[in-house]
Amino acid sequence: MTKKIAFTAARQHQAQEALKRLKKKYVNVPASEADVIVALGGDGFMLRTLHRYMKRGVPIYGMNRGSVGFLMNGYSENALKKRINKAEAIVVNPLIMKATDTDGKKHSALAINEVSLLRQTRLAAKISIQIDGIERMNGMICDGVLLSTPAGSTAYNLSAQGPIIPLGAGVLALTPISAFRPRQWRGALLPHDATVTFEILSPNERMVSAVADYTEIRRVAQVIVKEDQSHTVTMLHDPEHNFEERILKEQFLP
Repeated sequence: MTKKIAFTAARQHQAQEALKRLKKKYVNVPASEADVIVALGGDGFMLRTLHRYMKRGVPIYGMNRGSVGFLMNGYSENALKKRINKAEAIVVNPLIMKATDTDGKKHSALAINEVSLLRQTRLAAKISIQIDGIERMNGMICDGVLLSTPAGSTAYNLSAQGPIIPLGAGVLALTPISAFRPRQWRGALLPHDATVTFEILSPNERMVSAVADYTEIRRVAQVIVKEDQSHTVTMLHDPEHNFEERILKEQFLP
């Protein structure tokens, strides 16, 4: 049974008002003492909360006080502890991005949704792609490319015409962003334990940034991405509003 809850909320008025009401109704403890953290906001705030408390390993129960709220449960102030105790846990391994910029500096960041590479200037990016050390794409000309987890497959990946991936499928989505050459390539599904290396061709002229969720590294020369087995995040979802069902429904929307 859940005993200790920590509440956290996005800055938007709707989330802050919900925070005030819930703190009046339930005991709020510091996050360092909590058995579960309740996040109030939208999907962006849920991602930030998952990142912030990843090392603690505490489960996150999100309630939608934002716009889309794909990662969130519906908002209700009633029987919150009962809902949390009945919630189903989704455990996700993030991606780890290791980027080297054009000055040779190394950077590292984690991504729960996706790692995306994006052109920085009017010039299209030119990117070579290796999978487990084997070159599969030489010099793709594009606006960018992304590697998505199943949890992030309905976010940027979907808007870039990438596939929706059910949780537990054991694959990652590699999706081009506005590819000019080759024009007919629509991406690939890769094993979840694949290591993907992106080499930026002419990186000082065709400048590219790399983004792991909301951490951006500018002017990258090489980016290596793989699943990080040393970290996990746990999301809690109401049984009648579970994440797998939402992913399934998303595939049949008009």
